[in-house]
Amino acid sequence: MDYILDFEKLDKNSLPIVGGKNASLGEMIKAEIRVPPGFAVTTDSYLLFITAAGIKDKIIEYVSDLDPDDVAALNQASADVQELIKQTTIPEPVVKAIADGYSQLCSKCAVEIIPVAVRSSATAEDLPTASFAGQQDTYLWIQGADQVITHVQNCWASLYTPRAIAYRIKNEFPHEKVL
Repeated sequence: MDYILDFEKLDKNSLPIVGGKNASLGEMIKAEIRVPPGFAVTTDSYLLFITAAGIKDKIIEYVSDLDPDDVAALNQASADVQELIKQTTIPEPVVKAIADGYSQLCSKCAVEIIPVAVRSSATAEDLPTASFAGQQDTYLWIQGADQVITHVQNCWASLYTPRAIAYRIKNEFPHEKVL
């Protein structure tokens, strides 16, 4: 199971496991367009995180049966889910994969610590019927493996902002399908 994949290994067929932004970076590399080196954290990482920790059902419970116009309920559900995600330990294989990927990136760039962007590339961001783009958080100038791991977890938590939850409800898109 791949928990991360280098951009060079990605293409349009990678979209279900790395999302549209990352798949597009792989396509650009294949078209010989210069792209900064990097790697994508796969949906397998997120799925292992929520299933191994046993939080998947709890997340769905928090966001089920919400009225998208009930701002207070949306805010509370969002806060509860984001706190749950941020307080849950990431499984060691995922931590190791991200830390190793960051270390290899630093080596590839011949630096000890390289600043990176940690941003979402959810698999449901750019669907023909709905656009989820821009609803998750982006973190810039993140340095060090520990900080990258923390901000990956923050990106996962940002799948459940009030705006993202309401958008999925209004567009009848199942919460559990957003990876």
